[in-house]
Amino acid sequence: MAKTGNKNIQAKLVLLGDMGTGKTSLVLRFVKGQFYDYQESTIGAAFFTQVLSLNEATIKFDIWDTAGQERYYSLAPMYYRGAAAAVVVYDITSMDSFERAKKWVQELQRQENPNLVTVLVANKADLATKRLVENEVGEQYAKENGLLFFETSAKTAQNVNELFYEIAKRLAKASPSRPAGMKLHNRSQEAGRRAFCCSS
Repeated sequence: MAKTGNKNIQAKLVLLGDMGTGKTSLVLRFVKGQFYDYQESTIGAAFFTQVLSLNEATIKFDIWDTAGQERYYSLAPMYYRGAAAAVVVYDITSMDSFERAKKWVQELQRQENPNLVTVLVANKADLATKRLVENEVGEQYAKENGLLFFETSAKTAQNVNELFYEIAKRLAKASPSRPAGMKLHNRSQEAGRRAFCCSS
């Protein structure tokens, strides 16, 4: 039976975080249901798409999985600009990666996009015996900064789908019911203005 009033939403989602926190593993688990014990480091950024169907909307995620290495740091704004959602990932066995995650959160807050759905993700929950960042610490930081919080394991799939479904639900709730064409129209006008302003 066809759902009435079902919205189609295209949403750019970016993953940020230190190298080795498991960003690519989270995406692969979500998009392909796969996990590899050894995952090559992402160079620059990798792009994935995935569609989630909720009762009230169908969300097509354009997922940018950014590289965690320091040398790619300056490229990140290119990927999170215009994003509807940002997932900041740290590794529960690395305090450094948690500190780095906080820097990413601060950087996103500086963008002053009040509609950005930001999620702090404590990954590698399967390595609880090696945990250096307590769950409460991450949760508290998320609460203080108005972020959603999930503890995940790409390896066991713990909370991975829940994470993306929660983002999808937030985006569906925030999206006004209007024809998708309007958004494209605005974008082309902006592009025209940009070309005009910068060609002289």
